Amino acid sequence: MSETRSKARHRRRKTALAVGLPLALSAAGVMGYGALPGAQSRASAATTAAPAWATATADGFASVNALGQNGTYGGRDGQIVTVKTLADLEKYATASQPYVIVVAATITMDPVGKEIKVQSNKTIVGSGTSGQIVGGGFFLGSGVHNVIIRNLTIRDAYQGVWNDKEHDFDAIQMDGAHHVWIDHNDLRHMADGLIDVRKDSTYVTVSWNKLSQDNKAFGIGWTENVVTDITIHHNWIRETEQRNPSTDNAAHAHLYNNFLEDVAGTDINSSYGNYSRGATRMVLENSYFQGFKNPVIKDSTASIVQKGNTFVGTSGRNESGGTAFDPKTYYAYTLDKTADVPTLLKSGAGPRSSIGTTAAASTTAAAATTLTVAKDGSGQYSTVQAAVNAVPANNPSRVVISVKPGTYRELVKVPSNKPHVTIQGSGGSRNDTVIVYNNASGTPKPDGSGTYGTGGSATVAVEADDFQARNLTISNDFDEASHQDIANQAVALRTAADKVFLDGVIVSGDQDTLLVDTAAKDKLGRVYMTNSYVIGNVDFIFGRATAVIDKSVITLKKRWNGTSAGYVTAPSTAAGRKGILIANSTVNGDVSSASFYLGRPWHAGGDASLDPQSTVRNTSLSAAIKSTPWTDMSGFSWKDDRFAEYKNSGAGSGAASSNRPQLTDAQAAGQEVADWLGDWTPSSS
Repeated sequence: MSETRSKARHRRRKTALAVGLPLALSAAGVMGYGALPGAQSRASAATTAAPAWATATADGFASVNALGQNGTYGGRDGQIVTVKTLADLEKYATASQPYVIVVAATITMDPVGKEIKVQSNKTIVGSGTSGQIVGGGFFLGSGVHNVIIRNLTIRDAYQGVWNDKEHDFDAIQMDGAHHVWIDHNDLRHMADGLIDVRKDSTYVTVSWNKLSQDNKAFGIGWTENVVTDITIHHNWIRETEQRNPSTDNAAHAHLYNNFLEDVAGTDINSSYGNYSRGATRMVLENSYFQGFKNPVIKDSTASIVQKGNTFVGTSGRNESGGTAFDPKTYYAYTLDKTADVPTLLKSGAGPRSSIGTTAAASTTAAAATTLTVAKDGSGQYSTVQAAVNAVPANNPSRVVISVKPGTYRELVKVPSNKPHVTIQGSGGSRNDTVIVYNNASGTPKPDGSGTYGTGGSATVAVEADDFQARNLTISNDFDEASHQDIANQAVALRTAADKVFLDGVIVSGDQDTLLVDTAAKDKLGRVYMTNSYVIGNVDFIFGRATAVIDKSVITLKKRWNGTSAGYVTAPSTAAGRKGILIANSTVNGDVSSASFYLGRPWHAGGDASLDPQSTVRNTSLSAAIKSTPWTDMSGFSWKDDRFAEYKNSGAGSGAASSNRPQLTDAQAAGQEVADWLGDWTPSSS
């Protein structure tokens, strides 16, 4: 997209600085951990494609940027290792490096009750339904963060005493941890609690688990401090007596779409269900209670706000009262209908043979076809485009193109008649797999038919709906310094489709790095980018799509001659459509202070009917951002279009003024991520 009209060619507190990286590294373009030493002996390093679960990220409070951590993504940037013994499980879980640890056997704890002390930046995930931990569990100590525990069965530390005061044998216990995601596990028959979230642990999400056959299911709190933020959704809590959960002094407890079931005629009888204690503020939505005594209780100092819950065959206390909070202030979420919850969880909770980021992906998605690409000839194809070409036209289900580590200097186009394609790097880091080319707008086409133009310069062009990319780098390395004689807009990635999901990628260039387009002016095109990096200088996030950049790092880059000047966004939104939303992210880079604008309005082709929109909210802005962050373009005033901020932080943020509009709380409530995406919930598949 041109720099001038004459050249036109076409929340929360404590925001993290980068996705698990120091600021200096992200500014320098070092975007993740490098390759780690190979796993030895009985733990085998994965050499095939990283499955969706290896790169999945949390939702709920675990997704919130805080305490220097940008959401929860576990060991995604580390090596994938498969373990079958206690020694190997403990070796990798307690290591200082990030790992994705695949448990592919039943592992018995020795001694009984052993809790492995998991360290930060780990994903521990069961291989299908074969990953089982017997007679013990996991412990996350003070300061441990960015941990994912998924798809495991953890069971049978029970010592024969129902209300056991002697054996503190939990399935998962955390004392002072933060950013933890517990998902799709079967937790049962332990000596003490199934899950304990204690001692100011916070930014925790517990989802799609089955908790059963235990006295104490799930305890939260046990501290005088009121800091814990926790999301508990889509859990099937069955045949447990107490702590279902019990929530003590939680700052924000959001419980929704859970199924609490006490089966009549069994030896286990519930004493209470959801319990709000101390200074807890709890929001309880669309949950289903069947047969429970005292299904919802609170003490005099706690709050519970109930919405849309169903109670069948329950008795005793069912309480609400006080004030709580709006969870959508912190993250987007979608409620399932309460009546559907029992059936949904009976089929979807607990370990799955294959898992995505949502139950819908894990229970209903067709098995994906996988095509492998390797430069060395060890795959089915040696180029990414060859694999795309092999996808049948109008394919009805997901095709994953797994690209082995290497640099692939080629142009890639996914045409509109090939939907449901995923291009995924199989290395341990998104740095390992790079797709790169160097066309610019003014580069002559080899057939002599003119130049590529801005859109045509893209290294990767996506025209097919339901496209996904993850764990790789897409780059345009056009050399501006050597080619000042031609138009230097050089796109790395162009999307012109709907439901484009970019997860854990790097998109790198200079001017016009990421073009988020639509198939036509009257067509909807939605793009959701998360846990990713976008690098550039001039108008490097631009176009007419409805696009969300969420929980990501936007790295500002000096121009070809070493100067610092640029524009982050250049939306060309159609009237009545949503434009570009940057949320829960970080904007930084090794550039001069007050040298970059957040954006300017691109009225492509001089079209006055357009209504460009950029919103930047809940984002950390470095000192590189100007105090007047919006500016005009090609004779169009930004003040006539839609540009605003909301609750940004950092040295580059500023107070509301006529030159720096801020959304009101009421306006911000209508400019959430979910408002941009509408009926689409992005999920790995």
